[in-house]
Amino acid sequence: MSTPALGRRAEHRIARAVQRVTSTPFGPYQSAVIRIGFSATYLFFLLRELPNRHELYGPDAPWRWDMAQQLISSNQAFSVLMWSDSTVWFEIVYAVTLISAALLMVGWHTRAMSVLFMVGVLSVQNRSIFMGDGGDNVIHIMAIYLVLTRCARVWSLDARRAARQERKAAEARDPAWPAGASEDVEAAADGPRRPARVRGDVAGPVLWVVLGVMLMVAGATDGLGGTWWLPTLLWILWIGEGAWWFVNRYAPRSQSRVLLDVIANLAHNATLVVIMAEVCLIYATAGWYKIQGSRWQDGTALYYPLQLDSFTPWPWLSDILAANGVMVMLITYGTVAVQVAFPFTLFNRRVKNVLLVAMMCEHAGIALLLGLPFFSMAMIAADAVFLPTAFLLWVGSRATLARQRLFTGRGGVPVQRRAGEGEEAPQRDGGGHTLVG
Repeated sequence: MSTPALGRRAEHRIARAVQRVTSTPFGPYQSAVIRIGFSATYLFFLLRELPNRHELYGPDAPWRWDMAQQLISSNQAFSVLMWSDSTVWFEIVYAVTLISAALLMVGWHTRAMSVLFMVGVLSVQNRSIFMGDGGDNVIHIMAIYLVLTRCARVWSLDARRAARQERKAAEARDPAWPAGASEDVEAAADGPRRPARVRGDVAGPVLWVVLGVMLMVAGATDGLGGTWWLPTLLWILWIGEGAWWFVNRYAPRSQSRVLLDVIANLAHNATLVVIMAEVCLIYATAGWYKIQGSRWQDGTALYYPLQLDSFTPWPWLSDILAANGVMVMLITYGTVAVQVAFPFTLFNRRVKNVLLVAMMCEHAGIALLLGLPFFSMAMIAADAVFLPTAFLLWVGSRATLARQRLFTGRGGVPVQRRAGEGEEAPQRDGGGHTLVG
């Protein structure tokens, strides 16, 4: 093949890669599982600690408000709980964090809820930093990443609302109007049907205005912490959401709409890569640090936490496992091997999926044997970024069938939904030949 032909072929591949990255949000189902997993984890945590919230993060905490304020003034962390030490303000922040986690889980105005969820997680955790564990650190990081992802494309109330609007537009659309257009249409009384403006709900603009006012007040009173990145991120998100609403309402078929889509896809795809790298880094560092420990080297590391009262919710079960030296050794060595090997198996889907199942089983065992359910839920949610798309589609179809049987009494085999019927159709470009599926 001649040099010019090779050059054209390379240019064609580069153009196709750029087109895929800018036109398609990869891993819509994986990002939806991450959204559901982390919001559900923190929601259940806040509910469990509801009776103890004052002692953990509130006015009765051993880490007093003035001590937290002194630490935050030195490390430049962010917490809206530092705006006031009143009990009423703490209850408001705790309630908003809990509600935002619930609404993020179901995907209601996901972008706004993801911002509130991030603010709530950072505020609660930074108020009493000594109350957390490794799972809290993962939630802390992922709450920041979630605001940059398009994690409501499927399995969310936002996706259902968008699909419902699309169906209404399709039913009333003029036959000459291009298929796939998302504008609502209205019928003229004395003529053919014509395109009309998109009619969105009122909650979105109201949330945008309220959050904008709060952001302005917080910025004016130096309530956004001492870092530059958090105010910058919040302002970019607020301005971007305003531009998105304006363009969708008044120029939904313009080049500005295409540009906003490209920017959102780039941010989503880049963030998804960062999340995958973060998960690999967690396992790689954990595995290599374990290798250096003498108890992990001799295969007895699992035995010692099984003897601690704080980590034995089922003493009889812990005693059975601890009494089996061979099983303790196999689990100890297997844990190290899986964590060290996982980042090197990402480009072999079969091996990666086997190790992924092993790690999820490991975290389920940690939740059961060591009494760390929220740490395990957080890590399983992070692992979900590597789940195969085909598997997630199968889980979604089973969930749809179960819901139909539960609420309508209908049985039968679930039918694959068409695009616009409750959720977006899966993107082929983000399918089975990527790291996330």
